[in-house]
Amino acid sequence: MIADVMTDAAGRMDRAVEAAKEDFATVRTGRANPQLFQKISVEYYGTPTPLAQLASLNNPEARTIIVTPYDKSALKAIEQAIRDTPNLGVNPTNDGNIVRVTLPELTEERRKEYVKLVRNKGEDAKVHLRGIRRKAKDDLDALKSEVGEDELSRAEKELDALTRAHVDLIDDALKRKEAELLEV
Repeated sequence: MIADVMTDAAGRMDRAVEAAKEDFATVRTGRANPQLFQKISVEYYGTPTPLAQLASLNNPEARTIIVTPYDKSALKAIEQAIRDTPNLGVNPTNDGNIVRVTLPELTEERRKEYVKLVRNKGEDAKVHLRGIRRKAKDDLDALKSEVGEDELSRAEKELDALTRAHVDLIDDALKRKEAELLEV
């Protein structure tokens, strides 16, 4: 029973760390990266659709992304969705077949804004981890009548260590992303 609670908490924490890393990847650095566009949602026939399902993304140059839609009728909607995406600061161009996005050089001020944004995302991920820990602790407390106090105490210490390890993983990813952002 305790093992089930711990396994569930560990799996959920692993997924939370991966989600945080993916979230960090959506913040741009000095070079173009197709992952920047993963969270963009395009209004396609009245349905919000992820950009990756509507087009292929290529990175031919250091600061250029080429978006090639699978359906040419979605070209305008894709262009508009990219333009309306906050935190990118880009102005895409449409030549009738593809959308070309050239990312401008990052200024020092913009880099610092991105560092703040990444730190906020990191803090949100840590809050999520603490929520997972709280739920697992509640589940352990519910088992109090079925297992001994020693086992429960040992499981809580193990849960705290697990939480600390996952928070450290998020902190490491955060440090790498900050260094990447501040690199000129």
